[in-house]
Amino acid sequence: MSRIAIAGLGWLGLPLAAQLQELGHTVKGSVTSKTKQAELKTYGVDVYQVEIAEDEVRGEINSFLADSEILIILIPPGLRRNTGHNHALRMAQLLDTVEKSSIQKVILISSTGVYDDSQGKVTEADLPTPQDNKGKQLLEVEQIFFKSTAFETTVIRFGGLFGSTRNPVKYLAGRTGLSNGDAPVNLIHRQDCIGIILGVIYKNAFGHIINAVHPDHPSKAVYYKKQAEALDLDPPVYDTDADQTFKQIDSITLKPLLGYTFQKSL
Repeated sequence: MSRIAIAGLGWLGLPLAAQLQELGHTVKGSVTSKTKQAELKTYGVDVYQVEIAEDEVRGEINSFLADSEILIILIPPGLRRNTGHNHALRMAQLLDTVEKSSIQKVILISSTGVYDDSQGKVTEADLPTPQDNKGKQLLEVEQIFFKSTAFETTVIRFGGLFGSTRNPVKYLAGRTGLSNGDAPVNLIHRQDCIGIILGVIYKNAFGHIINAVHPDHPSKAVYYKKQAEALDLDPPVYDTDADQTFKQIDSITLKPLLGYTFQKSL
């Protein structure tokens, strides 16, 4: 059984921590808020307050990392909210701290956002060519962790996340004039996210880059219309546009490396 630290006990990190504990692993977690820390401690979670800034890592970072072998990084970049912070700089601060710790293996949760929206069909064999700030910073973070010689890193690039009450169509319902309706969706259920992370740990599959997206890719227009109808929402309306761009994320690594079979359908 491993000693595992999870940086970021949020929508994915909390159920992941619970499953790892059920499997017998020793698990620590981190949150940025002292209020959230106090709340989770009442549920018996071994949680530490850690804040990653551009100039330093603050809080209980040393206690959080102490004696752990595996670190799972689930830090959202927050770049869509235009906070103005530099995600790559923050993660470089975290890297410096992790390199001085007992951590031997890292699972870095990244995103298919490293691929540009116009790259077409891509796998891990294709070099990401991000054009926007978010994609460039995500790729930079992947590279600095993957190149570190202090530990082994596996990068998992998740597609759009859904599961439980989280469904992307809720943010699209009723909207009109949307573009790229023929573009394929690149999604993954939370249960499969957890299953793939567990697969990396149990197969000791470190030193790899994995695209983690459900292999089915219906078009956005078809998929979100179906989802909206199932939730009794107004479906989003996409414009007909002959000059559409797209990306479709597939994996040539996931099945050979982990033998993973997706548990949830779209």
